[in-house]
Amino acid sequence: MKKILFVCLGNICRSPLAEGIAQKHIADMQLNVEVDSAGTSNWHKGEHPCSNSIKIAKQHGIDISQQISRPISKKDIDDFYYVVAMDERNREELLSFGFPKVYKLGDFGGYGGKDVPDPYFFPGFEGFEKVYEMVYLTTKDFIEKKLV
Repeated sequence: MKKILFVCLGNICRSPLAEGIAQKHIADMQLNVEVDSAGTSNWHKGEHPCSNSIKIAKQHGIDISQQISRPISKKDIDDFYYVVAMDERNREELLSFGFPKVYKLGDFGGYGGKDVPDPYFFPGFEGFEKVYEMVYLTTKDFIEKKLV
């Protein structure tokens, strides 16, 4: 079975959204794929996703409230067929950590290689809405190109 790991810095905003959205796409497409998410840091280890990520996912019928943040591990290198970073910095850190190949989510969905931005750099809730839209489209395109 193929497995996908989505990775951002803290594993409380972008990568939990990507995990939840990917699970929805995979269920809709009736694929047999496992999905997880992690962070390049351990700053939020053991925490649930941030409240705004939970809120935006819920508005779109996706429940990410039970996910728990975790940092990447050496075991992930062997466990995951696809590793997908939210931005270039994450991708570089994952390659330095030892992952042999790392995709960048913004390379999919017609975003021309843009980073998935951290929603905290936008005012209010707007950033979470923009990030959700980008992650929805890029994740769907990634799954269609790599798994279908």
